[in-house]
Amino acid sequence: MDTEKSEEFYSRLKTQLAESTIWPSNYLYKFIVPTDTDKIKQIQDIFDNTGAVIESKKSKKGKYTSVSVTVNLKSPDEVIEKYKEVGKVEGVISL
Repeated sequence: MDTEKSEEFYSRLKTQLAESTIWPSNYLYKFIVPTDTDKIKQIQDIFDNTGAVIESKKSKKGKYTSVSVTVNLKSPDEVIEKYKEVGKVEGVISL
């Protein structure tokens, strides 16, 4: 995703979150990751010490792992900050 496009996406997401949610609130992230313990650990480390509940489930063939993260955040800015951090992990798809 190029930077201009992603900034537009995050700006729209921030507006939607601000209008639809009372903060602080729980937020559910869903990511698809190639099944690789290092990549899954990188995602877990991003949410370390946040009180997040992290669930992961391998695909039928085991090639990919879905990672769901539920975490209580203070604002839409915190939601976007975590998306950007996870976006740095190679091969991750944010849903």
